[in-house]
Amino acid sequence: MAVGTLALFYPVFLPMSAAALAYAGHRALYVDWRMVLTHFFTGPGRTSRILLVFFLALNWKSLPLAWTVRIFHSFIYHVLRRPKTLPQRALFHHSVTSSRTSLLETDYNIHKSNSTYFADLDVSRSHLVTHLLGPGMPIIGDNAKNQRVRDKDGNVVQGSFGIGLGAVFCSFRKEIGPLQGYEMWSRILSWDRKWLYIVTHFVVKGKVRPTGWDGRRMGPTRDKIQKVDGNNGEEAVDFSKYVVATAVSKYVFKLGRFTVHPALVVEAAGLLPERPGEGWKGGETGTGTPEDLGDLDDEGEWDWKRVEAERRRGLQYAEHFAALDGTNSLFDGGEDGAIGNFPLG
Repeated sequence: MAVGTLALFYPVFLPMSAAALAYAGHRALYVDWRMVLTHFFTGPGRTSRILLVFFLALNWKSLPLAWTVRIFHSFIYHVLRRPKTLPQRALFHHSVTSSRTSLLETDYNIHKSNSTYFADLDVSRSHLVTHLLGPGMPIIGDNAKNQRVRDKDGNVVQGSFGIGLGAVFCSFRKEIGPLQGYEMWSRILSWDRKWLYIVTHFVVKGKVRPTGWDGRRMGPTRDKIQKVDGNNGEEAVDFSKYVVATAVSKYVFKLGRFTVHPALVVEAAGLLPERPGEGWKGGETGTGTPEDLGDLDDEGEWDWKRVEAERRRGLQYAEHFAALDGTNSLFDGGEDGAIGNFPLG
């Protein structure tokens, strides 16, 4: 998702899309669809046309502009269908998006090409971020009025709100076959003073169900797994055996060229409990002073301590991912030569 996309979505793309749909519907009223369909299925060359439609239906997500449709569908869907409020525990919950490998995504090894995972990640992350943080984005975007974001001198920051994708890492464990269904389970992993980290698991379709939904029911659920308790408890299920790939992405929020602290966006969405002391931006790390969180009750209230404990737990993985930014310094411009310059790259 490029910086500025969301800044243009509401005032530009949404009205244009509505106008285009209205015009298309108006024109469709003047078409004799019965005659068109009769000719399509019975006229000369019908076999080729039917096979072409069948092929396009199997590969729709690989067609031109299909990626754009999938992305903007996620925006529009959550603008229209998102609950007005979400419980604070939803901050680290998964967003589940289903998909299927098209024939055009299949490589010469007869499985989903590794490069196509990143287009799916765009869609999955868009669903997650729009659903969770959507209410906070207009608040941060209208910063002149709401004054949530200030620079180091205390001045109110001006500029258009946008989101930038900083990096993506993907680890592949198993293959996904042609036309095989799968699910993308995305959630917020952690954040620091600049980046919001998101983890996405590609999961075998239909093998895993959540214990509940943060709103209206959106599919079957399962019972909670009992933790191991000596010889009496039930052994927890290893859900990782259904994971075929795992990706970590990092987003940056911007007002113009100014980097917005991720905690401000999460807080504007109503998903951060109040934190004592310097709040969520204090301390040397810029993410709050490192108080001792003490013993936490897994079933207790989602207070600031539980949120911070989850953020720290995810940051243990995110920090290793962030450290890879340093590999930029390894580029020496071919100081000792290069292998060659090859065509059709």
